[in-house]
Order: sequence, then structure tokens, then C-alpha cells
Amino acid sequence: MLGLLQATWSVLAELAPWLLFGALLAALLHVLLPRNLIRRQLSGYGGAIKAVVLGVPLPLCSCGVIPAGIGLKRTGASNGSAMGFLISTPQTGVDSILVSATFLGWPFALFKVAAAAVTGVAGGWWVEALKDDGAPVEAAAPAEQVGVESSSGNRIGATFLAKVSEMVGHGAELLQSIWRWVAVGILVSAAIEVLLPQQAWLDLAALGTFGAAAAALVISLPLYVCATASVPIAAALVANGLPLGAALVFLMAGPATNVATVGAVYRAFGRKVVAVYLTTVIVGSLGFAVLFETLVGGGALRLGPAHEHGASWWAATSAILLVLMFGWFGLQEFRRWRRQAAMAKRANEASGSAGATVEIAVGGMTCGNCAQAVETALLAEPGVRMAHVDLDRARATVRGAAPLSALKAAVQGAGFQVS
Repeated sequence: MLGLLQATWSVLAELAPWLLFGALLAALLHVLLPRNLIRRQLSGYGGAIKAVVLGVPLPLCSCGVIPAGIGLKRTGASNGSAMGFLISTPQTGVDSILVSATFLGWPFALFKVAAAAVTGVAGGWWVEALKDDGAPVEAAAPAEQVGVESSSGNRIGATFLAKVSEMVGHGAELLQSIWRWVAVGILVSAAIEVLLPQQAWLDLAALGTFGAAAAALVISLPLYVCATASVPIAAALVANGLPLGAALVFLMAGPATNVATVGAVYRAFGRKVVAVYLTTVIVGSLGFAVLFETLVGGGALRLGPAHEHGASWWAATSAILLVLMFGWFGLQEFRRWRRQAAMAKRANEASGSAGATVEIAVGGMTCGNCAQAVETALLAEPGVRMAHVDLDRARATVRGAAPLSALKAAVQGAGFQVS
């Protein structure tokens, strides 16, 4: 139990700074860049390439890239561009390139950059070819809710404090929309770290290049590993006999995927895009592992001293801040659950009274606060006896004598769409 707690803290301390940095980056892009600029530059097949070029040098790990990538989508980028960014960015970065060159040599480091770029573009183009930007599990927030201004003149006239408030609110909203998946990902990653000793990685060498790469893929897919901090681990494993190709899979699939990332991508983009995302990472990492062993091989290896990354003061502070934020998000959801349970109880008690039950599809809800705003607006309508909003299904169930037109107007007046 103690080992699991220590592993959980280690993963949390490694993840938290990058997750908060990713939310900050997304908030800055949301506030500083006009929506039409993102939509114009990061759309279509060319936009996917631009998104990859933008993401490759950024020092964002797998969980840090979640809010940044989803933020690009909400600010107007196409699904293909956002997916290219999400696939390529966590695999590399300026810091990761330098560390990889130090531990595993420049041929390996440059090959990893090329692999990240190619998989990012391939995944982005595939999603772009789907021509399916609609019906994600979680709809993007409407401009009225997150404070996006359509006019550059309004942006110039906004005060500094208003912009800071908008930025903080947008970043917090992004984190709130994915916090449960991130929490699950941290626990799963810590459990794998405790239950799967380092010797298990070393035993993979006996399976050969492809076998070791496939096994490394299965292990690394749900695991949270930072692109930079994982390089010394991979170097130590290679020094003990793991093929370089398998190490490449570990450094591609590990940072690019984990439980938290997959869950957040599913919630923001839908089932089809998740399938493309996972297929691109799986096929790309295995293919480039075999290609590296064929073209370059182990002769490129140049080991440096492996070392452990302890939690610095800023990493520990970020972890504590993230835990407090997750606790607050959880408390909000618990309060909302209690309120919904009370409403359901009152509705059951009043089931024999007059009034019809109406279900309305609501677009634009991204968090519990959005659902609460819709419920409040509906309950304020004369004749409404009960209102319950299901955030996951994007549906509002209303009972009472209020006309449907009034209910739709109440939802729209709260800043959301009626599908």
C-alpha cells in the first residue's frame, strides 16, 4: 500500500506541472489569438501540418497536451489539426530532443522527432478525411459561456483584469472537463509501476525486436510517462539488453497515450477520432521501431548516466495545487449529484400531479457549472415543477406546464444551444 501511495505521488508530481502548463497555454491561446485566425490557419490538411510543426518543439507531456489540444479545437481549429497536435506534441519537445541525444545519441533523437512528426500528420490527415467535426461526446462551449469576443475592437477595449479572469476561467474549465480521467490515469499508471517491476522490461529482450516492441506497446499504452523523464529509464533498459526499437515504442506510445489522454480525447472528439488516434500511435510506433532497427540499428546507441528525477519544490507545489483543484471539482459534482437526487425525489413524489415531461437536447455544456446554469434557468420558468440536466447525455428533462417554446428560450437565454 505504501509503495502504491509513493508511486501515485511520484506520477502526480511528474504530471502536475505539465498539466497546469498545458492549461495555461490553452488559456493564453484562447485569450490572445482571434478565433477566426485559429480557424483559418489550423484547418484542412495544411492546418494539420502547421499544428504538428507548432507542437513538436513544445515541452508538453501527454497530460499537459490534453488541455492545449482541446483548447485549440474549442478556439476554432479543425479536428484533424487538433489531433495532429495531440499525437505529435507529447512524443518530443526541445528538452526531450536534447536529453534523448545525450542518452541515446543524435541519430536516435532525430529519428524520434521524424517519427513523431509523421505520425502526427498521418493521424491529423486521417481525422481530416473523416469530415466528422460533429457529435463529440462533450460539445464545445459556446462563445457566450467562455467569454470569447468576435470583434478585435472589443478585445482591445477589454481590461487587463477581465482578460486575466477570462484566461483563468477558461483554463479551469478545461481542467474540470477532464479531471476524472486524469485522476484515473494517475492511479492506473502508479499501479502498473508498482505491479510491473523493471525486470519485466528487461525480460522482453528475449522476444526479439518486433516481439519486444509489441510487448512494450501493450505495457506503455495505458502508462503515463513523460517524454523527457522517460529517456533515462529507456537508456537504462537498453543498456540491459532491450532493443532500441522497443525503446522507441516506449518513448512514442508511452508519452502519446495513457488512460487519461484516451478518456479525454473520447470525451472531446468522440469514438471515431479515438479509434484513429490509437490506431495511428500503435501502427506508427511499431512500424518506426522496425524501420529504425532496419536502417540504423543499435550502433547509434550512446549511453549517458541514468538518474532518477526527484520531485522539485515546484513539482510538489503543482501536485498539491492540482489535488486541491480536483478536490474542489469533485465537491462541486457531489453537490450537483445531491441536488439532482433531491429533484428526482420531488419529481417522483409529484408524479401523479398535472404536467407533462419534456426532454430537450442542450448543446454547449462542458462542466457541472454549465449544467447548473441550465437547470437554474429552467426552474425559473413559470410552471416548471422539476428540471434535471444530464451533462453526459447533453439532455435536460423538464416536468411541468411550461410551454416548450418558453423552455427553449430559457436555455438559449442562459447561453446554450437547443438542438
